[in-house]
Amino acid sequence: MTETELQEELKLPEKGSKVIFFRGLVDSFLEREQYASALFWADKLVTLSTEMDDIYLLGRTLILSKHYHRAEHLITSRKLQSKHLGCCFLAVKAYQYLGNEAAALELLESPETEKMMEEETKLLNSEDYRRKSLLSSLYCLKGSILENIENRELAAQSFKNALHVDVYCYEALQALIEHQMLNAQEEKNLLNSLFSEENSEARLIKCLYSMNLKKYDCPETPVFPSELKMFENNSDVRVSMAERLYYNCEHIAAYNITSQVLRDEPLHTKCIPLHVALLVDMKKTNQLFRLAHSLVDQYPEWSVAWYAVGCYYYNVGKQDNARKYLSKATQLDRMFGPAWLAYGHSFALENEHDQAMAAYFKACQLMHGCHLPLLYIGLEYSLTNNQNLAEKFFNQALSIAPNDPFVLHELGVTAFTNQDYDTAEKYFTTALLKIKQVKDQNGVSTGLADKWESLLNNLGHTLRKQGRYEESLSYHQQALVLSPLNPSTYSAIGYVQTLIKDLTSAVESFHRALGLRKDDTFSTSMLNEVVERLMSEVDPFPDYPEDIPRFECRADYRVQTPLDTVETTRYL
Repeated sequence: MTETELQEELKLPEKGSKVIFFRGLVDSFLEREQYASALFWADKLVTLSTEMDDIYLLGRTLILSKHYHRAEHLITSRKLQSKHLGCCFLAVKAYQYLGNEAAALELLESPETEKMMEEETKLLNSEDYRRKSLLSSLYCLKGSILENIENRELAAQSFKNALHVDVYCYEALQALIEHQMLNAQEEKNLLNSLFSEENSEARLIKCLYSMNLKKYDCPETPVFPSELKMFENNSDVRVSMAERLYYNCEHIAAYNITSQVLRDEPLHTKCIPLHVALLVDMKKTNQLFRLAHSLVDQYPEWSVAWYAVGCYYYNVGKQDNARKYLSKATQLDRMFGPAWLAYGHSFALENEHDQAMAAYFKACQLMHGCHLPLLYIGLEYSLTNNQNLAEKFFNQALSIAPNDPFVLHELGVTAFTNQDYDTAEKYFTTALLKIKQVKDQNGVSTGLADKWESLLNNLGHTLRKQGRYEESLSYHQQALVLSPLNPSTYSAIGYVQTLIKDLTSAVESFHRALGLRKDDTFSTSMLNEVVERLMSEVDPFPDYPEDIPRFECRADYRVQTPLDTVETTRYL
């Protein structure tokens, strides 16, 4: 052995120790988010070592440092995207950040990548979590890219694959739920397929995930799972409970929870959209203004911040400004469905039906598993007297959420308009039963919220059309309890009282209706009609004789003076 060869052999341990030391340095700096330092030492590490794992570490550092072109060139120039699954992930990520989603998808769907993923799937086992995590991340990334190019069906399948590989990949579940890719039944089926084994850990994860599933397809009694007792003070869990209360129309209880969550954890991202919706429904414009202002100041890049601003202007009646900021929210996040719905509402409020439907159709494209866009499209068609198309969209909404009382109510209104009163009664009664089944956590009926006043009134109108006046009057009176200052309810009560010939009560009801709304032409006409009938049918006083008696023309009047001395007789 020559002297040179001996020196080289002596240097090998020193070089190997430096490689290990540099790896530790890079990991340490990445953990502390000191990316410049990590990048400096990762570059030196790759000079000493040509192992694919070390190149992967440099590529990861370049991605975190936002050097996307360098990261892509580092991997593709060495053709590592077809040899190392981690490097393939980084190359796809770099393409995505550079906006080249076509190249990213081409790389993901290449035969080499699919072969590597198949081989990796065969090697999966419960102990090797790092391998599972990498594979699920690739599926999740593929789903995100497919969703961006609006291929939602394949995107949903990729997110499902990510969850099947790694059940802890919440990012995939979040995309499926928040972007409304699945309907309620599909979400439940997915969850059941993920947790076929029954053990304490599986039950815990299943309960945590089930708290995030759809809550508005059917009003139901909110039940807190016993497995989550340890998480009862967790912010995410409390927000999930508040969502259930919100969709049960228990706005005050939901508002109390969201307010407490935001006090404990200000600007909780999951809580903000729900809290904004509650503030809009409860007309708390001052609080909504303060919240929107703080969001825009601190996080102007958040779509939910501008969504809150748009909702404030929507609530105060300035629809042009509302649309301006809601449009900005949709530009920041095209997948943010609530902003599209609110954008449509701002047009609908001004009877701009075509523009409203355009916004709802866009929301429908983005929210395949949600029935609300279909419901709102049907409403707009109903308002333009196109009952056939309205019924078509209502039935599509019903196929997604067969137990939603809002959809059942609108189908009842359509049937009533088509003079199919038996079908209308069936839909209204079914909706009312769904609502009355809801109980609070103590098993006590929550009663009806004031927004169901229209359901009770419509059921009353339907029963009146069927000639069931007493039942009709009962439902109108129940509606009056929910909304005591609604002139339409008093008009409806007065009309039914007229039909059952309780004219005195009808006059009182129509007077109350006119006291609340002076320009109510129906109540004015009916009041005149009822008063005329009273004049012709009702006696002025009890025992009023049918024939008017005739009296003599002469009348005597005896007038006494203060001294009682003069007596006079007057003749007419």
